[in-house]
Amino acid sequence: MSVLELLTHGDAVSRSVAALLLAMSVSSWVVILWKAWLLRGGTRDVVRSIAAVWQSRSLGDAVASLQAFDRAVLVLPAVIAAKDLAGQSDRGTLGGAGDRSQRLTRALRDALHAALRRLQAGQILLATVGATAPFVGLLGTVWGIYRALTGIAGESGGFTIDKVAGPVGEALIMTAFGLAVAIPAVLAYNVFGRVVGRIEAELEGFAHDLLGMLGEAPREVPPPPARPMPV
Repeated sequence: MSVLELLTHGDAVSRSVAALLLAMSVSSWVVILWKAWLLRGGTRDVVRSIAAVWQSRSLGDAVASLQAFDRAVLVLPAVIAAKDLAGQSDRGTLGGAGDRSQRLTRALRDALHAALRRLQAGQILLATVGATAPFVGLLGTVWGIYRALTGIAGESGGFTIDKVAGPVGEALIMTAFGLAVAIPAVLAYNVFGRVVGRIEAELEGFAHDLLGMLGEAPREVPPPPARPMPV
């Protein structure tokens, strides 16, 4: 039985299960292709981008250098946040309150969280599809077997194996559909999770190093104590 025949000759439940599996498959493959494009360079692009920042003479030069290395735009937001903070002098707002280290910590944290949200996008969908698609397909199989046995019970001529094998075999196709949807989602979730974990570690280390370099403003050296006047 093909998918078209399944949707045409099945009842409302079988059609709903097949449509749900199709929607889950399409959505998971969209996420897989998008994340494969986003993470196509893996940790290599992030490491090269961080190296380009440390080899730059200033934050402005680092922003210009990252245009060629940071294709996924993961390191650039942190550098831009640090560069914008360097020229910020408005202390009339809550955002400008606090010392330089506190404001830089907040800016780098926001930039890091934005990058991590992009990296983690779609992971929940892949995990959900991988965990639920086999059970959705099993539901379609159980319902198909029930309908097949109900139809056979109403026929005359006795119970023979050839009357059961065809309808039950067609119902088992739903289980195969569920596995075909779940397996790519599970594999992609595991592969992307490993890559995302490595990139996250690199970004956190870079943000920590950048904070340590730019966080503390230069302190003024106190003048030496005045010597007492000779009597």
